[in-house]
Amino acid sequence: MISRKRRVRALGALAGTAALLLVVAGCSAANGSGGSSDTKGVTISVVLASNPPPASELAQFTKATGIKVKWSNIDWDSLQTKITAAASAKTYFADATDVDWSRVGQLGKLGWFHPMQDYLDTKALAKDIPQIAAATYKGKVVGIPYDSFFQVTTINKDLFAKAGITTTPTTIAEYTSDLQKVKSAGVVQYPLNIPFAAAEGLSTYWYQVTAAYGGTVLDAKGNPLFTSPGSAGYKAAAWMIDAMKSGLVPPGNINVTDSQGMQTLMAKNTVASTFSDYSGNVGSIYDVPSSSTVAGQVEYIHTPGLHKTAKSLTSADSIGIPTTAKYPKAAAKFISWFISKDSQLDFAGANGPSKVISGFALPARVSAVQALTSRGKLSGGETLSDILKNSTQPIFPDGVPTWYPAFSRAVNTNLHAAATGDMTTAAAIAAIAATTRSLASGKGS
Repeated sequence: MISRKRRVRALGALAGTAALLLVVAGCSAANGSGGSSDTKGVTISVVLASNPPPASELAQFTKATGIKVKWSNIDWDSLQTKITAAASAKTYFADATDVDWSRVGQLGKLGWFHPMQDYLDTKALAKDIPQIAAATYKGKVVGIPYDSFFQVTTINKDLFAKAGITTTPTTIAEYTSDLQKVKSAGVVQYPLNIPFAAAEGLSTYWYQVTAAYGGTVLDAKGNPLFTSPGSAGYKAAAWMIDAMKSGLVPPGNINVTDSQGMQTLMAKNTVASTFSDYSGNVGSIYDVPSSSTVAGQVEYIHTPGLHKTAKSLTSADSIGIPTTAKYPKAAAKFISWFISKDSQLDFAGANGPSKVISGFALPARVSAVQALTSRGKLSGGETLSDILKNSTQPIFPDGVPTWYPAFSRAVNTNLHAAATGDMTTAAAIAAIAATTRSLASGKGS
């Protein structure tokens, strides 16, 4: 079983960091000196919001390469602030550190990280780590994903069966009809989990529903693609708001975040499905008897789409090399080891508890996910590996905009207001679009 530690990120802190990024955007990139090419007998600093590999694993890496590793685990918000402060001051902070999906555009534009293709064969890696596309900005690979994180639909198969549902829905229409059957049969009063709290989880839920309707929310220039009632984004927002108004979603979800809905609703048999759930949650939450009452009942399904199953959106964590790194080549060797199939299997528990990284998520490599599945160590592994290999795509195919935090804030605050009844769906969409145009033109912040 894979243990998934979901990071909770404060949008306010993220917005503050983004503001600093944009302030220094006009400055020259922190190109640094290029760092030393030494790899033998050096000590590199690796800083992530993650627990380290076991000391024995790091010792084996040092024995094989001559590179020692000093690992620091810093909370995500503080880490982003430190990355920004060091890069803007052109001072050393780490040799390898976090590249978050929502900051790929900012970091790529500012040139604060070395293009990973300068050190690794990223084209070859992309065949086994498809989420590299989400860590790429204008052809430059800013970081290499070291775990898998993508949206996926989950259903409580026992509750669906009690409502007489015998086939898995593949379209949104079928899925909605099934939810209505679960409700009308009295199996559960409110079958659908949507986190309507004004937070990041609501934004990403909307992006996934938009993808299910066959579209994306922004064009290549950052302009809104969701203003027309016939657009995928508009339909997605309307579907979500209608689900709340029609009683498919619990009224209390107006103040529920994504993690709360998963842990207190989906895991407690209160709802029957989450349309935009997270990969790995079955094994790390729903099948854990100490925290769940639905062990063995919840399964992954391919995300229902407009006419057939849809793509799943990815927002995986990545690791990259700052341009101010002291030992970029040594850092590249570490990253190559860290994201190798053998290491990923060790960290995920395939070869015993002594090699596990506590809280490690789903491996980034398709081959590693498939290996875990074949060994019976991953709940729902066949579906997850198929989705990862064939059905994932970036949230923003043309790259994450540098002003993403402000955009996300506009999305979740307005969709939240529409769900409470304080504004119509049309008004919410118009407000999000107005903010988006302002941001894309450079007038917003």
